[in-house]
Amino acid sequence: MSHPILHQQAGGTGTWADPVTVAVGHSITGGVDTLDYPAGTRLYVPNLQKYLIVEDTCGDGSTPQDGPCHTGAPAGSTVWFDVWIGGSSGSQAAADACGSTLTDANGAAHTVIVNPSVRTYKVTPGDIVSGGACHANYGNTPLTQ
Repeated sequence: MSHPILHQQAGGTGTWADPVTVAVGHSITGGVDTLDYPAGTRLYVPNLQKYLIVEDTCGDGSTPQDGPCHTGAPAGSTVWFDVWIGGSSGSQAAADACGSTLTDANGAAHTVIVNPSVRTYKVTPGDIVSGGACHANYGNTPLTQ
């Protein structure tokens, strides 16, 4: 992870106190690497029923700023996030399938609340992928507990 805040490796249960690690895009200008959202920014995603925290950057290689999180976003989207989904208790195929439903190859975008003032949004704690199941796709309407 490039910018650890609460975790030393990607993780989290999705609660306000233990948000899930998310990677964001970044740019490099004049040798200065700037995240699209500052490290430590909290987000809430109703479709995941989880709080997230910016702790990592997207991309690899010699020009990581030109890769994931700045390319491939669905039409009409303004931001692309890479969310840690877990999956150590299941198969790679289950994690890939879940990731595909979250990415929505059909081009659908999801609601993301940046710096949520509400700490009581509904949360389904735990890995997004666990036991071979995908714990997501709850819709775009934020619910409170």
